[in-house]
Order: sequence, then C-alpha cells, then structure tokens
Amino acid sequence: MSALERCPHPVIGGAFDSPVPPGAGWPGDAATTDTPVATAPGEVPGLAAGAADLAALDAVVSRCRACPRLVAWRESLATQGRRAFAGQPYWGRPVPGFGDPAAAVLVVGLAPAGHGGNRTGRVFTGDRSGDWIFAALHRSGAAALPSSVAAGDGQHLSGVRITAAVRCVPPQNRPAPVERDACAPWLDREIGLLAGGLRVVLALGGFGWDAVLAAARRLGWSVPRPRPRFGHGVEEVLPRPAGAPVALLGSYHVSQQNTFTGRLTEPMLDAVLARARELAGSPGPGARPSL
Repeated sequence: MSALERCPHPVIGGAFDSPVPPGAGWPGDAATTDTPVATAPGEVPGLAAGAADLAALDAVVSRCRACPRLVAWRESLATQGRRAFAGQPYWGRPVPGFGDPAAAVLVVGLAPAGHGGNRTGRVFTGDRSGDWIFAALHRSGAAALPSSVAAGDGQHLSGVRITAAVRCVPPQNRPAPVERDACAPWLDREIGLLAGGLRVVLALGGFGWDAVLAAARRLGWSVPRPRPRFGHGVEEVLPRPAGAPVALLGSYHVSQQNTFTGRLTEPMLDAVLARARELAGSPGPGARPSL
C-alpha cells in the first residue's frame, strides 16, 4: 500500500486514502476539515477542555498531532499496511473512545494496536485483543454483537464506553512518559464528560490502572495513599467531591501475551465485567445480585 493508493472500506466500500482525512465519510468519524488540531502537547489541555460533549471530544482527539514520534509511527503503519489487510485503507489517526455517551462503566486500555484500532478507527477493533473484549462485552449484555471488526459494522455498546489512555499506536506498544502525559487531558475530559452517570472504571492492565488513578487525582477525586496496587479483580473506591463515588476495578489486559498463555481466561474476564456491571447497577446475564 502506498500513500497514493485509495482503497475501499471493508463495510461501506467507496475509496479512502491512508491515513483517512477528516470529513471523508469514514463511519463514525466525528471530525471535519474545520476541527482544530493540537500540534504540540501544550495545546491539548485547551482543546480538551473546550469539548462540550463526547462527540466534540472524539473529533479533536482524532485530529491530534501533538507527539511527533507517534504521528510518524501511526502514519508509517497506515501507508505500509500488512499483507493480511492488503487492499484495506488504514485510519492512521488517533483513535477516540467508543460506546454509550451515557455510560456507567468506562473501560480503559493502553493504546490502539497498529493493525487493529490504527487500521479500523475504533478502539479494540480488528485484532485479537478486540476479539476478546467485545466477545466478553457481548456475553455481559453490553455489546450488540460478539465481534467488532470495522467501523460501520453495526456494533454498539449499552451502558459501557471503551477508550485508551494513549490515543495513538506507540512503537513496541510502549508510549514514552512525555507522550503519556501529553495524552492525559483527553482522558481527563472524557471521564469528566461521563462523570454524571459514571459509576465504574475498569482498567485493563497496569498502564490503564495508573492512568486512571492519575486522572482521578487531577480531577480532584480522593485517591488512597499509598497508591493502590494493580491486580486482576482488585477493587478500589474513589470518592468524588460531588456525586457518587466511582469504583475502580482491575483486569489483566486482553493482550495476546496474556490470553495465549492463560494468564487471562474468558471466565476471569467475564467475572470482572459482571462485577463492573453489578456495581454500575446493570448486572447483566448471570451476575450476582446488587450489593
């Protein structure tokens, strides 16, 4: 795939450049050519704070160019592609959150995958990790479909939103601390826009756990000291200055390293999602009665 080739979207067809420009008609793209662009980390807080709702936040997130290393990497993957996805366009932009704008449960992962979210434009979509989390969300009653393969496939979430601490795919899946910090205002604003109905945050992996705790402190929530340690099934209560407290749950990440080795099994993931739905007041199939 070269930067000059235009390829059809796997669901809606048409012809798209890789990376996909805003306003090109990609399913779910909230941005237009008029959406402002963060060109440096110092511009991210203002743009995040100025997003009046999640749709506006998704738009500005998807146009961010604040981190040069991440911009270069995500776009190189978009123009080089992978043989398994030959003939498909790559989103190649930051990946916003996805799901119910009135979600009571927020699932927070690390970052998009190079040939998953970076290709499809939807977080946890189009790769093995996405297969796991969306299948589990479907079993819990939160996802309309048992898989999430491409934007525009009819997938939607009820009561749940899913996002990532870092919005661009990082080399070797390791964002630098400065990149993590540059992205933090997007997560802060996303949590803030959900805060009225937010009851549970489920962190996938230690990186997501630490990102949520850092965001909670910046938002003025009460975070225990010493900092709670991550673990699968660990629960913490984070009181807020106004509104109900938020429960923070931990789960091993749905990475292939964890799922292929059996460190994370389907029953383990189902149990933590059932607990999240229970705490949020939406038990779902097979969950224990609300406490």
